[in-house]
Amino acid sequence: MLVLCVSGLSSCLENDIPYPRIDLEFISIEAEGQTASASINTQDRTVTLTLGEDVDLANVKIKNYSITENAEISADITGGIDLTAPYKVVLSLYYDYEWTIKAEQVIERYFTLPGQVGASAIDPVGKRVVAYIPGNMDITAVQVDAVKLGPSYISKMEPDLNGVAYDFSAPVEVNVSYRDEVETWTIYVEQTEVLVSLDEINPWTNVMWVYGTAQEGRENGFEYRRQGDEDWIRLAQSDVISSGGTFKARIIHLDANTSYEVRAFSDANYSPVQTVMTEGYVELPNMSFDEWWLDGKIWCPWAEDGESFWDTGNKGATTLGDSNSVPSSDTWNGGPGQSAKLESKFVGIGGILGKLAAGNIFAGSYVRTDGTNGVLSFGREFNGHPTRLKGYWKYTSTPISHSSSEFTHLIGQPDTAIVYAALVNLQSPLEIRTNPNNRQLLDKHADYVIAYGEVTSGESIAGWTEFDLEFEYYRTNETPTYLIMVSTSSKYGDYFTGGDGSILWLDDFSLGWDY
Repeated sequence: MLVLCVSGLSSCLENDIPYPRIDLEFISIEAEGQTASASINTQDRTVTLTLGEDVDLANVKIKNYSITENAEISADITGGIDLTAPYKVVLSLYYDYEWTIKAEQVIERYFTLPGQVGASAIDPVGKRVVAYIPGNMDITAVQVDAVKLGPSYISKMEPDLNGVAYDFSAPVEVNVSYRDEVETWTIYVEQTEVLVSLDEINPWTNVMWVYGTAQEGRENGFEYRRQGDEDWIRLAQSDVISSGGTFKARIIHLDANTSYEVRAFSDANYSPVQTVMTEGYVELPNMSFDEWWLDGKIWCPWAEDGESFWDTGNKGATTLGDSNSVPSSDTWNGGPGQSAKLESKFVGIGGILGKLAAGNIFAGSYVRTDGTNGVLSFGREFNGHPTRLKGYWKYTSTPISHSSSEFTHLIGQPDTAIVYAALVNLQSPLEIRTNPNNRQLLDKHADYVIAYGEVTSGESIAGWTEFDLEFEYYRTNETPTYLIMVSTSSKYGDYFTGGDGSILWLDDFSLGWDY
């Protein structure tokens, strides 16, 4: 009877305990012929590989990759995979997550004519080329300097127009073949009476970027003046960068919030005058790191009851220890005020159970603690175009003592401090997650990044030293929505890798607006 009861009971029991849901992701991936780091989007679960034009997309060789610990992949992608179309794989651990691997292949294409006006417009989707020549040139016998519309080492063009005088009074079709593909391109050459044009102006605070089009081989450049002035200022030819019939320049030492007139010239010809207004300066709070207050055992880098601009990882570090990003009376000039002291510490129980917490300070806010990991909000609203970030720092570097599985090869090497900044175009601040199961960090090569700059030190800096971080702008015609600024005593702190006892001091940050 007892056996029957137990047997019946067990047949009614069900396992209602749900499996843990862990977001599975690619952590890294590398292929032969890559021209940039892989872009891993954990939101869309996509991996984008940027490959050189000579890579065979039908047989892309994956050199190595890493995925979330303990996860399994539906197919071992090491070796050759076909990326002529998006490639699907499934990562599994209790649940399945489909990821897409795709390729972007950048092919250098050009079509140049002697004396052409401006640069040729090349449309790789519509397979069209449009070029302009002066109206007094004979369009029935246009000499082609050089043309390339496919991958360099394997493409053939029929007819081959390189170095040939050709009749372009009507559109010309050419067939470009490579591998098993044949592309039909249409080339249009048109005559124009416009000898010079001012195509684009990007005014910043003390800097202006200008772009023009004119006939190749002429003296091409720009002139500018403050609105209301009589005399024009001509840029030296050494300040003008020309490429065929296009040219550009950076005009510096301008005044903020000021109207300027600009025109392009080509020999004795001028474009119509355009008027633009430079931007103003943007002031940011607590760039001196003087304001702090203590909330329990959490040091906060803003005035009590004030508005926060900076934040730290102290809320995470204090779950098992004390704040490791704190104010210091040690200032760069020895005067009154405070600096930021960021220290990397192992936080845990008995020196065994825990993680290395890198000292850090960033523009944004600490959102929440995810187990022993952090979720952060990177960036504050911003719409200016600074050219540099300056400040003072000193650093004590210790040997790397703790690491994640990805960085065990760094154990024993000197720790590295880093200060980096990015101007981004996003609808909201960037969410940063350090949990390896759903990690998301700033990708400085992502499409949303307009400009980026960093300074690092892999050795100790004994005394206060000024640093000068210069922004590299990927696009000059785009206005950012957020400014990201991050400093840490351990460069790989997002991976809980660094040296116990590394300390970075920071003081008096300031944005620069001119070169």
